[in-house]
Amino acid sequence: MPRSAKPTATSPLALESRTAPTPARLSAEAMGSGADRTALNKLNAAIGELKALAVQPLLQSAVNALRKEDHQRGAEWAIKALEQDERSGFAWYMLAIAREMAGDFKGSITCYEAAIALLPDHAELANNLGRLAFRLGQTPVAEQLFRHFLARFPDHPEGANNLACALRSQSRFDEAIAVLKSALTKDPSHPMVWNTLGTVMAEQGDPLNALIFFDEALRQDESLAKARYNRGNMKMAIGEIEASLVDCEAALAQVTLESERQMMRLSRSTILINLGRIGEGWDDYEARLHPQFADSTQFITDRPLWTPGDHLTGKSLLVIGEQGLGDEILFANLLPDVVEALGPEGRLTIAVEPRLIPLFQRSFPTAEVGAHATFTHEGRSMRTVPFMAGRLESVDLCVPMGSLLRQFRRAVSDFPRRERFLTADPARVAHWREVLTSAPAGKKVGLLWKSAVASAGRHRFFSPFEQWAPILATQGVCFVNLQYGDCAQEIEQARRELGVDIWTPPGIDLKKDLDDLAALTCALDLTVGFANATSNIGAACGAPCWLISTPGAWPRVGTDHYPWYPQMRVFLPPGFQQWDAVMVEVAEALTQFAGS
Repeated sequence: MPRSAKPTATSPLALESRTAPTPARLSAEAMGSGADRTALNKLNAAIGELKALAVQPLLQSAVNALRKEDHQRGAEWAIKALEQDERSGFAWYMLAIAREMAGDFKGSITCYEAAIALLPDHAELANNLGRLAFRLGQTPVAEQLFRHFLARFPDHPEGANNLACALRSQSRFDEAIAVLKSALTKDPSHPMVWNTLGTVMAEQGDPLNALIFFDEALRQDESLAKARYNRGNMKMAIGEIEASLVDCEAALAQVTLESERQMMRLSRSTILINLGRIGEGWDDYEARLHPQFADSTQFITDRPLWTPGDHLTGKSLLVIGEQGLGDEILFANLLPDVVEALGPEGRLTIAVEPRLIPLFQRSFPTAEVGAHATFTHEGRSMRTVPFMAGRLESVDLCVPMGSLLRQFRRAVSDFPRRERFLTADPARVAHWREVLTSAPAGKKVGLLWKSAVASAGRHRFFSPFEQWAPILATQGVCFVNLQYGDCAQEIEQARRELGVDIWTPPGIDLKKDLDDLAALTCALDLTVGFANATSNIGAACGAPCWLISTPGAWPRVGTDHYPWYPQMRVFLPPGFQQWDAVMVEVAEALTQFAGS
């Protein structure tokens, strides 16, 4: 990691602690924190041994402020200590913690580096520097820091825990498990290590085994809020929604750090929506924008934010898409309501993922549609609207698209039964209908069997390709490949093992040409598969779509269907990863469809 020049107590780096914190990307990690109770207690004990030093009272005031989560006062006391003694390693240490609490991770790293230079034998500093490098996305650097720390303190369970987190984030699961097993052999009572072992299982798409390890972590320490929170997330994944809420709210009652509170609020939002408590869920969903939330994306517009109840009639409103591509499409369900609320004198501007611009412009012809741009600054996600450069002053209000759900979709009854809310290009629909005449005979059925996003154990929500055999055996159907990404292996497998040719449409990039993809889905007789960007695009354009859902899928908002897409038929497995029965059900329905 590049080392900054050594700061002084009156340098901009130190004085910036008085400014408002910029949000940083934290995470639901199993790592500790320099600001947690245990770490501050250790620091307090160390400071208590410095009574002979003149700065000791200032250091004591700083740590007392940090224990109250007052990072601003903690930083001020640390700076006062540095003004008396710029070589006080503990003052730099506390200023580092204050910056970490404020979300200024880059500044925190600089302060930690100064502290390490002055306190080379203080073990926690190297560990903390590794944590911050990890949070800033410098995972290989963090790994080396943790390895260095463990080389000096081989029996330190938190060092092993943090190294395993770094390995897990690089998908080096076997190495992570080996590190954790070694730590548990030395000390099987360390709850955080059991918790991290659970996160490795979860990342590999194994929530049932993850639950075993989270249970063990809580058996060792029932106050470990992260383990309770993680256990709740796994319960939601397998469809135990009520039990998930119990764990999430219990964890919320235990945490003290604001970053963890907002992380857990966001998780609770999904649970509440799953339970049909939609309005409450959207209210909690605002946690995604909180300055202290781990993965907060900051929307750089310098315009007033819309809040529920603000009158829109005659206003100029900038709506900015967010989350993933599928979410931008899903949330667009409410845009016709927004157009109506603005009225004929109002003006709507929509910022979306660049590939969606033609589709959204056609669908909302009175709006101006352009691309948002996202970049990372010091580990923080920032989103801008470059096409509005120099014109933002003409905007009365701006809003991330998901926040509008708090007003326009607070109950299932608020979802209108519109045939569609996006409009495919009619000329391209006609083009694809003509092209499809050259495909093999039978009903033309688009097929989606996986997600191209492989992180966070996402594959656990998709059945293995082998289990599609009953569906692929359907007579009277021409299966059309709508799967973006590398799927040559599955197409060859279907041909070799089942004698089924999955037809790939010519002349289209299924990942990039989303406007043409919308037209293709509308030209098909049906699309069958799991929820991904393609199924959302087709359903939003009114194309016939059958969705194979999962027990904890929040877009069903507590129902057995997708209110966002009234024409969509939903098939539900009886339990988590119990695919056989639902695949047979879809195959039987498809046989009837093919013969109709």
